[in-house]
Amino acid sequence: MIVKENRWNITPLEEAKMIEKTITSIENKVSDAKSIDEKDRIELLKLLGELKTEVTELSKTHAENAESITGFAKVSAHEAIREKKNPQLMNLSLKGLSSSVDEIESSHPQLVAVVNKISQILSNMGI
Repeated sequence: MIVKENRWNITPLEEAKMIEKTITSIENKVSDAKSIDEKDRIELLKLLGELKTEVTELSKTHAENAESITGFAKVSAHEAIREKKNPQLMNLSLKGLSSSVDEIESSHPQLVAVVNKISQILSNMGI
């Protein structure tokens, strides 16, 4: 069996593990953040679980897209839960997160919906 590797010469399995690790890290930060109210925390954790599933599946066929989505999700969450908010950085990170799913909208509508919900919650937190 031939296993296609990406530009970093890692297998799809390794790619999926890296994505899973990153989203688990985001989940841990959301769980521990004092700046998130309980309702948003519960919803974000639910959505991050869905994101993990969707992006891991996406990484099998669109590794670079999966990496971008995961990276922007991490940065957006970081900006939203900072104690000292920077609205400019928050807006840039959310724009990147939304843009990261633009080209897969028709093929992965569930993933796009999850990303949009996450963006909305994070945006509301950044106000």
